[in-house]
Amino acid sequence: MDREDQKASLLSQLIHITVEDRLKVDNIQRNKDKQQAIERAELYEEVRKQLWLAGPLISVSMLNYSQQIISVMFVGHLGQLPLSGASMATSFASVTGFSLLVGMASALDTLCGQSYGAKQHHMLGIHMQRAMLVLMIVSINLAFIWANTRSILVALGQDPEISAEAGQYAQLMIPSLFAYGILQCLNRFLQTQNIVFPMVFSSGVTTLLHILICWTMVFKSGLGNKGAAIANAISYWINVLILILYVKFSPSCSKTWTGFSKEALHGIPSFLKLAIPSALMVCLEMWSFEMMVLLSGLLPNPKLETSVLSICLNTSTSVWMIPFGLSGAVSTRVSNELGAGHPRAARLAVYFVFIMAIIEGTFVGAVMIIIRNIWGYAYSNEAEVVQYVAIMLPILATSIFLDALQCVLSGTARGCGWQKKGAFINLGSYYLVGIPSAILFAFVLHIGGKGLWLGIICALVVQVSCLLIITIRTDWEQEAKKVKDRVYDSMRAEVIVS
Repeated sequence: MDREDQKASLLSQLIHITVEDRLKVDNIQRNKDKQQAIERAELYEEVRKQLWLAGPLISVSMLNYSQQIISVMFVGHLGQLPLSGASMATSFASVTGFSLLVGMASALDTLCGQSYGAKQHHMLGIHMQRAMLVLMIVSINLAFIWANTRSILVALGQDPEISAEAGQYAQLMIPSLFAYGILQCLNRFLQTQNIVFPMVFSSGVTTLLHILICWTMVFKSGLGNKGAAIANAISYWINVLILILYVKFSPSCSKTWTGFSKEALHGIPSFLKLAIPSALMVCLEMWSFEMMVLLSGLLPNPKLETSVLSICLNTSTSVWMIPFGLSGAVSTRVSNELGAGHPRAARLAVYFVFIMAIIEGTFVGAVMIIIRNIWGYAYSNEAEVVQYVAIMLPILATSIFLDALQCVLSGTARGCGWQKKGAFINLGSYYLVGIPSAILFAFVLHIGGKGLWLGIICALVVQVSCLLIITIRTDWEQEAKKVKDRVYDSMRAEVIVS
């Protein structure tokens, strides 16, 4: 009987052990399923937040960009000389003014976004006021450059008659310079709080009004192309006024806008530490693209090369508004999550937007290749131009794909506060690799305009590679600690001043 009892006891222990092991396995599986469910929920939430941001931001970018295009289109009905002058003035204004203001204002992506994530809401209004003050001072200096546009263009070897038209157009656009700087600050202030639909509304209303204002000022007032420049300024100021009224009276901004404060007069050097590299990030890239068009004028058959390169640049800029919206979304998400002390969420936001950029770049690039034989007719009826555009579009499609990747990686850099790194990367990519490569391909290997754009692709490859390596190697936990230090250092500085 003892042996039987021992067998029964042993069997009971074995059964007990088996049940315990089974329970452990079940618990592990349940925990694993629970973790997967949490990860799926986090992913769906990230998708929702980024699409909620990106869609409206893409619309805002396209609507704001379209205002200058609408003005040039109205001027185009006045004749070739007014069109040439307006086009040159718009390009000059973009290179010497608008790009600089966009770049400096993008420092608010870091400062306002991280402060909002850290729930230091009143700091957003102070950061915005400080940015507006700096941008207005910068705009005064830029206004002197615009006032002397004709002399500058003539000194650069441009046609005197076209330069005179462009100079007059640029002078009348000076009021829009100040409005544009304030508008960029307001947009960043709202964007970093995830308040995007008022921006869509104001941009949409302004664009619709701009069509009416342009028509009135160009054709009915007798001002001609001067009227288009004045219309630009009026429309920008209308956009600014709508957003100012929203910020002033909306309950959504009651915590972040507490009125004007003398604190905005302090801490300007700390703002400039981010604003100057931010401006360099944007300007170094934009100037290199404009330089390609200028270099195309030195090629054999410069009229054809310049026309086709301008079409490619215009197409690329229009399509670029899509990844630019994604860039704004990820900079907001990353800065908010790092400011809130959520490094894992910030990393997830970067991974997701990078996948979105791959999909968007692939899709748009494929569309460019499919329509390559007909796209040229949108700009010209000349067979030579249409055929050349068809040859260029596969190269352009490659650059569009790479540009989508660099755009969202640059947005990540702004969200983290890596503007200084980004400025050095852009300097090396475009001016040590891109432009020398373009000159080599176009003038030494005699590939022509295709060679110039291949140089841009070389720059984009280097830029994407560098930004991607930095992003992959980022310690997000450490990044969150740096952001916490930056936000609270800024807070302590304001307390000491006050």
